[in-house]
Amino acid sequence: MNEQDFLAAYDPGAYPSVAVTVDVVALTIRDGALHLLLIQRGQPPFEGHWALPGGFVHPDEDLTAGARRELAEETGLGGVRLRRVHLEQLSSYGAPDRDPRMRVVSVAHLAFAPDLPDPAAGTDADAAIWLPVTALTSRQLAFDHSRIIDDGLERARSKLEYTPLATRFLAAEFTISELRAVYETVWGHPLHAGNFHRKVLSVPGFVESTGTSTERGGARGGPRARLYRAGDARLLHPALLRPAREETVR
Repeated sequence: MNEQDFLAAYDPGAYPSVAVTVDVVALTIRDGALHLLLIQRGQPPFEGHWALPGGFVHPDEDLTAGARRELAEETGLGGVRLRRVHLEQLSSYGAPDRDPRMRVVSVAHLAFAPDLPDPAAGTDADAAIWLPVTALTSRQLAFDHSRIIDDGLERARSKLEYTPLATRFLAAEFTISELRAVYETVWGHPLHAGNFHRKVLSVPGFVESTGTSTERGGARGGPRARLYRAGDARLLHPALLRPAREETVR
């Protein structure tokens, strides 16, 4: 039997049905705190529970396209602004009982960007909010989204150690203090300003000077701060380790 005959006789119904969804762990910084995008489900299963934005993958789209579509529907982002969002696959979740409707495998994605707008609930949601990650325990989450969120937060925190993705939380030009604030917010730890400044400038390609400064000095006066932009490095060497990890490698 050649391949054409095989495909003509192939019966997909002979195998158990498995659906594929995408879920998005979308993070941004608002008012100096790390926030996560959640939607409140407007229909069963888990009606009234909070969940990650996501849904079934359309037959004519790949996984990344599905994740971008779901993110756009819940945030109102589109075009150039959506392309500014960093989006990457996080992990796959396929426990047989994770969805009571049928066997559903979710391919979760991690997204983060600066200044994401107020969310707008989609057609199958009652509400959509940016929730501080410190308030997650106050929400009853659907499916296995608590596990997905934990994995997404750990991925984001670890990627800030060895990649320059912290710059994606910032505007095109930023100060070292603003960059440090991203690390402190995502990691949940204060950092020594002088040590952080020294480490950042010692990593080749992490940031580069714009040759300009802020229009004003700091809140307490003093000289204007120098402005930087993201460099061309894809990996940070040496890495910027979280304080707890620095202790373990000494």
